Amino acid sequence: MRRLILFRHGKSDWDADFRSDHERPLNGRGARAARLMGKLLARTGELPSLVVASTATRATTTAQLAIEAGNWKVTFIQEHALYGASPSSVLEYIRRLPDNHGSVMLVGHEPVWSGLVATLTGANARMPTAAMVGMRFSAGRWADVRGGSGELLWLFKPRMFESFSL
Repeated sequence: MRRLILFRHGKSDWDADFRSDHERPLNGRGARAARLMGKLLARTGELPSLVVASTATRATTTAQLAIEAGNWKVTFIQEHALYGASPSSVLEYIRRLPDNHGSVMLVGHEPVWSGLVATLTGANARMPTAAMVGMRFSAGRWADVRGGSGELLWLFKPRMFESFSL
């Protein structure tokens, strides 16, 4: 059994001083949402053992804030291949994940995440900023994950939980 969580980066700050799209930071709302989602996921008991974030500033910061807020004990790495990717290239990346991690979170971007959910599960899941999708695969190895082989377990959007005290 394999579990995959896709986490879209928090809302970014278009008014900040940045040289490239890759360096665009989170805004205050995006940072708050990342922390909220980190706490929420910790409460569910669905924590991954590996978190892989796009090297884009907004994705890396989202992952780091969620990990810190939820006090996750995970391995964290950055992967440039998740920035500017396509659903098919991310699927290939997933198929190369180390099998010793049965549950993995990828932190990245739209519209790739919605497209990947559709590719993996057939579900039409819109991914607003800081949303998370949980999926499950009956595959014994990541290399065995194929399009259409996943089951959508849940979709959490920050606005669903803003009024809760986590």
